[in-house]
Amino acid sequence: MTVLVHGRGAQSGAVPARFGLAQREADGDWLDAQEDIDGRGPKLRTTVTEERAKTIVSFNQSPDIAFDRSINAYRGCEHGCIYCFARPTHAFHDLSPGLDFETKLFAKPNAAELLRATFANPRYKPAPIAMGTNTDPYQPIEARYRITRAVLEVCLEARHPVTITTKSARVLDDLDLLAEMARRRLVAVGISVTSLDPRLSGLLEPRASTPAKRLAALGRLVEAGVPAHVSVAPVIPCITDEFIESILDRAGGLGVGSASWIMVRLPHEVAPLFREWLAAHFPGRAGKVMSIVRSVRDGKDNDPGFFSRMKPQGVWADLFRTRFRLACKRAGIGQVKIVLDCGGFRRPSANGQLRLL
Repeated sequence: MTVLVHGRGAQSGAVPARFGLAQREADGDWLDAQEDIDGRGPKLRTTVTEERAKTIVSFNQSPDIAFDRSINAYRGCEHGCIYCFARPTHAFHDLSPGLDFETKLFAKPNAAELLRATFANPRYKPAPIAMGTNTDPYQPIEARYRITRAVLEVCLEARHPVTITTKSARVLDDLDLLAEMARRRLVAVGISVTSLDPRLSGLLEPRASTPAKRLAALGRLVEAGVPAHVSVAPVIPCITDEFIESILDRAGGLGVGSASWIMVRLPHEVAPLFREWLAAHFPGRAGKVMSIVRSVRDGKDNDPGFFSRMKPQGVWADLFRTRFRLACKRAGIGQVKIVLDCGGFRRPSANGQLRLL
């Protein structure tokens, strides 16, 4: 008997073997009878550790992504998306990319202060900052910490452009800021929608907003004049690909102007965690799902190569591309290029005040 971890994405908390950390393994006989003997275990609680970060803007030179800098106000993500490619980052803290990633979180309360100091540096040159590239800026603990909002306030004051990616309708809590930033061409918001089935979403992304709430948030953003983008991501063959057309149809009806899709990626510990998830929830499909995943990744669970990691190959990948392109056309979604304004940037002074121009 498999004992499911309820309310979380990962089914285990194994630490990564690639770092040589000590491994723990439950006894098989006890594991099979655990729920019968002890009953269902207590719910895993989320803990948050506050850290005093020294820097907040991360720069990258990756040749196959559209931004060169990002902000992550949190480490770990309570949304618990089982496919999240950022899970392995928790291994650098000697924590599990599995359950620890979604239960042992880190917050950076001084993020806005650090960002202001970054902008004040005379050598800093403005370019759009991406938020939501590693962990979601609007995960549940944002309701308490409001770090994302504080960062956006600094960006608005300094007239610095930002792009946001989220799976949460909580983005609407900052609609006042986003609308003002949009009027100045300083923001674009992408919301990722994986399926339209709330039960499936609850298994894949247990603490993210329901698909209906995400779509409603897209509609509100459009109404407020905020450039809105729908990301059908990730596409998981035989699990979520059936929703490609319906997601785009719904988004097009809301007036969303652009869309993209990403094939599921399974780097490092994500692959075994995803296999565990399949075995727990879709045992009958697990073999076919992984067979298709490997077929688009050159026979491997994951392809880490620049460019190729974002461009799956083969018959299945071509099929998904064609379906996506035709669905966008039917939904009236063009590939609108959102151009943000870097020309109005106002550098703050060292004491936190904006300089007079």
